[in-house]
Amino acid sequence: MSRTINLIVIHCSASHNGRSLGNGRGKSAVEIIDVWHSNRGFKRSAAARDAFNPILSAIGYHWVIDCNGTLETGRNIDEIGAHVAGHNANSLGICMVGTDAFTPRQWEALHSLVKSLQQKYPAAKVVGHRDLSPDLNGDGKISPNEYSKTCPGFCVVDWRMNGMQPLLSHVIGGENAAL
Repeated sequence: MSRTINLIVIHCSASHNGRSLGNGRGKSAVEIIDVWHSNRGFKRSAAARDAFNPILSAIGYHWVIDCNGTLETGRNIDEIGAHVAGHNANSLGICMVGTDAFTPRQWEALHSLVKSLQQKYPAAKVVGHRDLSPDLNGDGKISPNEYSKTCPGFCVVDWRMNGMQPLLSHVIGGENAAL
């Protein structure tokens, strides 16, 4: 099955910045998020699990980027995600571990992955989860007061306008680091 992809959606795990989810737990970040999603009632079909990542029963994202820059796969590209209500059928979901500040390695992995996805899906728009919030006042723009989610904790438009380079105020050790 090949899906039409017109959105690449960036998320955050809403966890501690700079702290790997798998540290000391014997599981990877994608496995930890899989448990979280299972607890929220997310499910993957048996056929999808049999075909790709059979140990993951509920993960909603297609990729997770852990603090060390490791890119972990969740759902297969051809599997509909469970990461942004109303947009799952035509999107791919990427989750950065953390909330609003990420390691340089995470930013590098995000840049590389998004660049690769844009080559495969040139018409796909790259957005943050919060950018898909409803336009409550009908002015055609999603303003911060309209965000139903703050995820991914940084402005994806600013990141893209910055050449997909890290936004210093959102880099662990960024603009606040000692020189």
